Amino acid sequence: MQITSGAFADGGTIPQAHAMPGAGGANVSVPLSWTAPPPGTRSLALSMVDPHPVARNWVHWLVINLPPEAAALAEGASGKQMPAGARELKNSWGKPGYGGPQPPPGTGIHPYVITVYALNVEHLDLKGDAGLAGFEQALQNKILASATITGYYGA
Repeated sequence: MQITSGAFADGGTIPQAHAMPGAGGANVSVPLSWTAPPPGTRSLALSMVDPHPVARNWVHWLVINLPPEAAALAEGASGKQMPAGARELKNSWGKPGYGGPQPPPGTGIHPYVITVYALNVEHLDLKGDAGLAGFEQALQNKILASATITGYYGA
């Protein structure tokens, strides 16, 4: 399984348009595409997390119940053009959907780790405010494969 973005290469810089307004961006969700979920995949899930020591696993995007035939999320899809059945959970700002990079001033460049998970279940039943811990717990023993891309943003 592989994941790519049309906006940045793995290890590259996330363009400013995808950052939060407070960081000079427009908070447009990043475009993503993935290939080769394994046989038996019944749904997909996605996370975007900032593991920087200052951010402490700040959640930028959690998506569950993506249909197994979905192979991409278009630029700006969050809240507008998500695949049927997909559900966006609250990010660390307390809002459902995508929340782009906005590292605190003076903390340097932050990594934003985006992971797509192929799951052996059709549906995850999570509250919108499950958070990263609830998301990760719900995925336990259900992951068939995963793929990760990391983008960087900051100064």
